[in-house]
Amino acid sequence: MNQKLLVSPSPHIHSGDSIEKNMYRVVLALIPALIASVIFFGWNALFLSLISIASCVAFEFLIGRFMMGQDGMSITDGSAIITGLLLGLNLPSELPWWIVVIGALVAIGIGKMAFGGIGANIFNPAILGRVFLLVSFPQQMTTWPRVKEVMESAHNAVTTASMDAVSSATPLATIKGIASGNPEFPMQSLGSLRDLFLGQVGGSLGEVSAVALILGGIYLLIRKVITWEIPVSILVTVFVFAGVMHLVNPTLYVSPMYHLLSGGLLIGAIFMATDYSTSPMTRSGQILYGVCIGLLTMLIRLFGSYPEGMSFAILVMNAFTPMINRFSRPHLFGQVRGEKQK
Repeated sequence: MNQKLLVSPSPHIHSGDSIEKNMYRVVLALIPALIASVIFFGWNALFLSLISIASCVAFEFLIGRFMMGQDGMSITDGSAIITGLLLGLNLPSELPWWIVVIGALVAIGIGKMAFGGIGANIFNPAILGRVFLLVSFPQQMTTWPRVKEVMESAHNAVTTASMDAVSSATPLATIKGIASGNPEFPMQSLGSLRDLFLGQVGGSLGEVSAVALILGGIYLLIRKVITWEIPVSILVTVFVFAGVMHLVNPTLYVSPMYHLLSGGLLIGAIFMATDYSTSPMTRSGQILYGVCIGLLTMLIRLFGSYPEGMSFAILVMNAFTPMINRFSRPHLFGQVRGEKQK
């Protein structure tokens, strides 16, 4: 009886996960989309992505070190790399590099560090940077090179792509033109679902290839970096909304599959709406959050002035996340239903 049972402080079981591991898993999940962007838009896609990543890491170090008195080690947790990579993948391939640097400064300086750094921000930094650039540089941010498929040598039979100097309409711009009844956008101009699935369409660097984004999402689900509630609720809401509109008037509203595979829906639903800091914590809150993002996205796509509404929808719901957390908190054990939690 001389031996005493010593109980250490919690947690008693550790899963082995950490912020750094999960962040770099997200980076790994985005590699297929980055590769697809290089295939379809050329090496400039990689150059802009690297500029965005380097700028975000540099700004986080400089702001943390010289304005917040930090030791600068926060740049190793991977969060600045994710912000830079997501920002770069949400930009056109021909955007001037100095505009990318401005977007990185806004994303890190205003979207993240102004709130205290990782875990304290209320808005997704990459989306905030993109929306700032979209409002500040609308012409440069909406100029999309036309992707033209060409074949390399017969030795490897690898498909690459080059770009015409002229810009072309994205699938969402075509969908917008069809919905508005513009005769310049007939239903036949929309293209095939195969092109949308593979990525042979115009758009931002990382949003064009649905298959690359889906592969990354499956990896994150398998590694339990994200859960199904937010992406599935967004995609189901968009599918149902677009499906109802298509049934009501198929001459103006396209099939819901085009909405699922077009624009920033997949990259937003899988990689940005699921951000830990800016999304609800409970399962019911996450489903409500996802449904509202899907509804706002479709309202903007079909009835707003912009062809795409995903970024705006996520930012709006980021602002509502604290309220959703408040009203979706689970009841404490032994608490009488209806009794307020202290």
